Amino acid sequence: MTDIPSMPPASSIDQAVPARLKQAGLRPTRQRLALASLLFEGGPRHVTAEQLQGEASSNAIKVSLATIYNTLHQFTEAGLLREVVIEPGRSYFDTNIDDHHHFYVEGSGQLLDIPGDTVSLACLPTPPAGTTISRVDVIIRIGPARA
Repeated sequence: MTDIPSMPPASSIDQAVPARLKQAGLRPTRQRLALASLLFEGGPRHVTAEQLQGEASSNAIKVSLATIYNTLHQFTEAGLLREVVIEPGRSYFDTNIDDHHHFYVEGSGQLLDIPGDTVSLACLPTPPAGTTISRVDVIIRIGPARA
């Protein structure tokens, strides 16, 4: 996978989005450009496909939920996003592709970043023959403190 530079400030987003898509090997179609602008213009964030569809609708961008899912998966495969699977059927897409982990706030569904260097794993299992560990994702589920 090629190194994809982080998004520049919002002031230069119009020029940066097409270049970033091209560098990732994606054709900058009208829908990809519109969704990429929504995703990347506000800094690192976590978003579901449904949340992105709501933002697109609020910004008068007509795009189906299926197209949003396809685009999010294409961006993930190209290294522009990370998919964070909370449970089967519930995924968030993370614009922060740097090494990090997450707190998941049960009840609200909020994801919070944890810097990668603050989590320490003492022992990882040996992967099956012919495979190697490519990444470790830690999701720590949190809720309100109990008295």
